[in-house]
Amino acid sequence: MLIADDQALVRAGFRLILEAQPDIMVVAEAGDGEAAVRLARHHHPDVVLMDVRMPGLDGLEATRRLLSTPDDADRGGPVRPAPRVIILTTFDLDEYVYAALQAGASGFLLKDGSPEHLVAAVRTVTVGDALLAPTITRRLVERYARPAVSSERPPEALAELTGRETEVLMLVTRGMSNAEIAAELVVSEATVKTHVAGILAKLGVRSRVQAVVFAYESGLVTAGMSLPT
Repeated sequence: MLIADDQALVRAGFRLILEAQPDIMVVAEAGDGEAAVRLARHHHPDVVLMDVRMPGLDGLEATRRLLSTPDDADRGGPVRPAPRVIILTTFDLDEYVYAALQAGASGFLLKDGSPEHLVAAVRTVTVGDALLAPTITRRLVERYARPAVSSERPPEALAELTGRETEVLMLVTRGMSNAEIAAELVVSEATVKTHVAGILAKLGVRSRVQAVVFAYESGLVTAGMSLPT
């Protein structure tokens, strides 16, 4: 994985915590967004911890660049999957964080979180789940999401979802992992993964987080709405 933060002490602290784990290796550190993009395309990390506020190219634009262009595609090399990006911030309600989620980041972490939370977050996104802590993420999306259409006329993409896919999407908006959704619907985790893949394809998004943002901006889920329990 790669750590991008403009404070050397912060990077060192994160590296110390992460490299104490037998299954996590830090391949590089970056002090700004330009370096983060360059090093990520060189080392091909599975996960990038990205500070949202950095000098020069900030974490938001760096995230957009990493996730909008397949790795090595612009140089004629083999196309590699984009890394999972975890946004680091000192604010839980931050418009820059929301924009990063729109761009496809897998979630965000507050810098004052515990070491255990940091390690768990890296492992969570590595297996394809998203960091969607229900209370904080929902407040963030509700604050900055701007529904583009009336909820009475859902976008065509939503109409393409099957009933079960819509049900799975609603559970994803609650911050549930594949395993939790599987338990809720009494199906296998593999079945849930298939449904999630179908949802992402039909909505034209790359990540679970983007699907949640889409659900709010389309009006499928609205601020103050009581989600199914």
